[in-house]
Amino acid sequence: MCGIVGYIGHREAYPIIIKGLKRLEYRGYDSAGIMLYSGQDLKVSKTKGKVSDLEEKSSKEIDLKGAIGMGHTRWATHGVPNDVNSHPHLSNSGNLAIIHNGIIENYEPLKKELIKRGYTFKSDTDTEVLVNLIEEVQKKDQLKLGKAVQVALNQVVGAYAICVFDRTNPDEIVVARLGSPLAIGVGNDEFFIASDASPFIEYTSNAIYLEDEEMAIVRLHKPLKIRKIKDDSLVDPYVQELQMNLEQIEKGGYDHFMLKEIYEQPSVIKDTYRGRLLANQGIIQMAGVEDNIEKFLNAQRILIVACGTSWHAGLVAEYIIEEFARIPVEVEYASEFRYRNPIINKGDVVIAISQSGETADSLAAIKLAKEQGAFVFGVCNVVGSSISRETHAGAYTHAGPEIGVASTKAFTTQITVLTMIALRLAKAKGTLSNSDFHRYLQELEIIPDKVLEALETNEKAKEIAAKFKDATNCLYLGRGYNFPVALEGALKLKEISYIHAEGYPAAEMKHGPIALIDEQMPVIVIAPKQGHYDKVVSNIQEIKSRSGKIIAVVTKGDVQVRDLADYVIEIPESSDALSPLLTTIPLQLLSYHIAVMRGCNVDQPRNLAKSVTVE
Repeated sequence: MCGIVGYIGHREAYPIIIKGLKRLEYRGYDSAGIMLYSGQDLKVSKTKGKVSDLEEKSSKEIDLKGAIGMGHTRWATHGVPNDVNSHPHLSNSGNLAIIHNGIIENYEPLKKELIKRGYTFKSDTDTEVLVNLIEEVQKKDQLKLGKAVQVALNQVVGAYAICVFDRTNPDEIVVARLGSPLAIGVGNDEFFIASDASPFIEYTSNAIYLEDEEMAIVRLHKPLKIRKIKDDSLVDPYVQELQMNLEQIEKGGYDHFMLKEIYEQPSVIKDTYRGRLLANQGIIQMAGVEDNIEKFLNAQRILIVACGTSWHAGLVAEYIIEEFARIPVEVEYASEFRYRNPIINKGDVVIAISQSGETADSLAAIKLAKEQGAFVFGVCNVVGSSISRETHAGAYTHAGPEIGVASTKAFTTQITVLTMIALRLAKAKGTLSNSDFHRYLQELEIIPDKVLEALETNEKAKEIAAKFKDATNCLYLGRGYNFPVALEGALKLKEISYIHAEGYPAAEMKHGPIALIDEQMPVIVIAPKQGHYDKVVSNIQEIKSRSGKIIAVVTKGDVQVRDLADYVIEIPESSDALSPLLTTIPLQLLSYHIAVMRGCNVDQPRNLAKSVTVE
């Protein structure tokens, strides 16, 4: 949440910052702003609304020239979304400008103290408190900006990624991070600053990712200096070569990023197992697992912590790991896990799942698990993210950048990684027969082709969407491996179409939700031939007898459910364990088309952020 873009160099900053903010729109935001510096003029324009609104407003009210600048998209925490609360914020003198992602938890006592010292505040934000605290430290102790930022940050409690500019020393931008990502792009006598690398990928392939509690002074014509905020010690900058390219973060002819990412799933699932799955040789090789195989095999249990869609992938993994490897698995919301004083034993394995690798609750859960002596394994998509650095070992999903706020390809690639882990552990423990092990490897290898076939349901999903786009409630039912898919299907519909939807284990319908069913209630039932088919058929009959509208996802060639359902979407046949990789596809398409038909902003749903970096 929130997007940060900064530039200092020899180019015009404005087009770089505006384009960068548009690249970060996927993170979710409600207002936007920009600061530019040219000569002696520090110019600020900001507004509630979209980056396009900022473009229109800034072109009318400020001079857009300048080779130094900072831009921001804000997701409101302190204070409602409006022009005043938008970033950048200026200090009382007007010399310092700041943009900030995160939350300063002790801003109220700091604000009271600053008011006593004569400071006034225009906004309701914690960020305006921080910039004035930096100014107070700077004035009181006669410090340069970098040192003042360091001293001030040692007085605050919370999370932050910040950029600070001082017009009295205009050849530098000071940046710092704690709990919120910040990348620095290193060009030829120019630097780019951003929440992730997407705003500067076309200008440089070299990036430095700040670690927690690090700050950097980004200066023209001088080498970059990184220091520890706590003790002022110098840190050697580690420059990484970026793996993404410009094509990956463009729509590529699709109407929305979400649709593009749905259609990328056959290729990204293949990318996820490429080099790891050698079906013909009967081999799964994942360095993070191989190097720690004994820790997995000796574990009395595996704890999976995650949020949102990643939590649903964890639920699928619970079924798969317990079925294949016979190791007990518990799946927890990271936000609950971190606060409920959980029992964590030395030797437990904790798997943390996150698309962004920056999810605040999951990071806090990781730290707690490590403190208690657990072995922590990360599954995430973003190379160099905080989770990849905080965990003992892990595996990337290799899904490529996921721009749409509602996760799609992240879900299927997470399941792919977790399935490979389960199969590797089962092989090592001997809990799967050789024939079953080889059968699953071979089926996983051809799953991308089946996903491609499942994508052919797009027109059918569109046809059904037209019938139910005005529904106010929706029920999703699944059993076994497909119960988490029902939860995920309901989440997708809620996220992007704003229709209330609930996912349930099909058998639980009789324990309450059946009271909701009438002729106005669409019920999506996931009913592949494998698994608890007969039981699901019984549930469908119960819905039918109460006049519910049934949309069934079935195995190609199904006859029994077809006779009962109002609408049927067919997917290729698969084993029960791998069916979530296929059953989720039509549910993604259905949600997408309903949202489009309702006129919703599919890629940037209201109130949501792609990477939730605060609680």
